[in-house]
Amino acid sequence: MEIKFSKKFSKQEQKTPRSIQLSLYKRLNIFAKDPFNPVLNNHLLGGTLKGFRSINITGDWRALYIEKTFDDAGLVITFHLLGTHSELYG
Repeated sequence: MEIKFSKKFSKQEQKTPRSIQLSLYKRLNIFAKDPFNPVLNNHLLGGTLKGFRSINITGDWRALYIEKTFDDAGLVITFHLLGTHSELYG
């Protein structure tokens, strides 16, 4: 599994409070070892965000990603959006 970050995700991450950034790094470490660890609440989204999956960063913050499988590269995870529940879903 390869994990990538879109430019938009990286910009959003830079604008988040330091405490959220630290929580993000901790959750990404968990994700790299076990993407479906219960603490992440990893789930598929619908509606306008159909195709994305969401993981919990804190009680209110989420990181959204898309997963694709390539013949030559295997599974590639690309994180696209980072924000509060209301920012992403509201």
